[in-house]
Amino acid sequence: MEKIILVGGKAGLGATMTSTLLGKIFSKMGYYVFNYRDYPSLIRGGHNFNILKISTEPVFSHDEEYDIIIAFDQITIDLHEKNLKSNGIILGDSTLKSSKLIKMNLKKLTDSIEAKTVLSNDALIGALLKLLDLDIDEAIMVIETTFKDSDKIIEIIKLGYGMVDTKFKMECIKKEPNYFLTGNEAISLGAIAAGLDVYIAYPMTPATGVLHEIARLQKKHNVLSVQIEDEIGVANSALGCSFAGAKTMIGTSGGGFDLMTEALSLQGIVEIPLVVYLSQRTGPSTGVPTYTEQGDLKMALSCGHGEFPRIILAPGDADECFYRTAEALYLAEKYRMLVILLGDKHIGENNYTVNNFSKIIDNKKFIISPRKDYKNYEYASNGVSARAVPGFDVVVKVNSYEHDEYGNTIEDAETTKKMKEKRVLKMATVAKEIEKLNPASIYGAGENLIIGWGSTKGAIIDTIKDLKNYRFLQVNYLWPFPIKAISDEIKKSKTVVLVENNQTGQLGNLIKEQTGFEIKNKLLRYDGRPFTKNDIIKGVSKWK
Repeated sequence: MEKIILVGGKAGLGATMTSTLLGKIFSKMGYYVFNYRDYPSLIRGGHNFNILKISTEPVFSHDEEYDIIIAFDQITIDLHEKNLKSNGIILGDSTLKSSKLIKMNLKKLTDSIEAKTVLSNDALIGALLKLLDLDIDEAIMVIETTFKDSDKIIEIIKLGYGMVDTKFKMECIKKEPNYFLTGNEAISLGAIAAGLDVYIAYPMTPATGVLHEIARLQKKHNVLSVQIEDEIGVANSALGCSFAGAKTMIGTSGGGFDLMTEALSLQGIVEIPLVVYLSQRTGPSTGVPTYTEQGDLKMALSCGHGEFPRIILAPGDADECFYRTAEALYLAEKYRMLVILLGDKHIGENNYTVNNFSKIIDNKKFIISPRKDYKNYEYASNGVSARAVPGFDVVVKVNSYEHDEYGNTIEDAETTKKMKEKRVLKMATVAKEIEKLNPASIYGAGENLIIGWGSTKGAIIDTIKDLKNYRFLQVNYLWPFPIKAISDEIKKSKTVVLVENNQTGQLGNLIKEQTGFEIKNKLLRYDGRPFTKNDIIKGVSKWK
């Protein structure tokens, strides 16, 4: 059983806060919730809306036909009423106009208890719970833990609850409460669990949420969150912190990542561990900055001049954001490498229901106590030189010039060749370890195959619940590329469909380059909006 609820209004009226509170309330009740956020790059005005899908079964994407609309203004009704189901209902102030509207005199309500007008949103929360025949006790608990001064809010929720009648019957479920997190929040928690010391960033949508969340948690978890003047400074400062022994991560989006690439090439030769969270948005240039895209895969694969190893992984939901972030930090530290955590606006800023994070996280740093003849770039059979940091009774030298095992500048052909081979040798070692980390996942058991990566996972997972003859191959590690796993799945499939949020099918091109298989059935979306289940069902139907 599920219900789809749209909450909309001008920027600044509280649509996102209301949706987040509702998501937390339903998650605490034990329901599964997905919340999609849609907003322009405006602080005030415009039109913001959130779509909540609430279900007794796990859900990972939104739909665009609504059971209930919570409208903070007339524009919300004008834009979205056409997608309201035939038995749907609109909740809003009595000044709004619609034949589907349950009118509530919100000003009279707030005036009656001498509350601020903005708190009228909470009356709509109470009204929604009554519409769905749900108790308000869980809502009160969420409000009490979210706000310091919650008495007025709770009073208004109770008043709103009493203003409407029950119209729908949500199935009551008895299960443990869930957490309600954005991908950015899950990334922050995963990094902290993995032993993060320093997070450095310059604010850039949609990665900024990680900077804010780690800043909020830094005192509690003894983590340092730093905002630097620009992305060039971010990347270089991070290398300095990591050189000193701090487990370090940085975050940005496309334009900021462009500015970092010289420093990422520096990482390639100095072999200082670094994790970069690259949260994609609609480009090129400023593009459509508050909307989503998967347009930066090629950039991640080839960023930085020269040839040097890197790891690229892409989580597909909030749960994976937590664990893949921890993996990224582990791999960067162990192999002294650049690791790119590739996300996007859709996964970073939307909310998912998650259970407790119960798996054990490896938070080692892999730093040695060096002997007196320590060589920072010592040749090793697996390409990974033992790492020391300053503070011991030896010199730890890093060098952006090509260098010998001690870090001294060289220009001779033999050492140049050997050092390049040492660095690239890491990739074979890394590939063996990544085989144990589920580089590609299979969902379902149909004879036909949908291939995707990153945030497309949610809509595809929801799709194959209805398309029983399709299974889903999720590519988790984009580099080193899981050639065998992908080749094997393609070989045994009747029809193969590629689903990507970009214009050129960048994963499809990578698959062709690495495996020789060309996927001709491509379902691509590049208008800044994510796929829905219905988009994919309609799209794949022509290839049945």
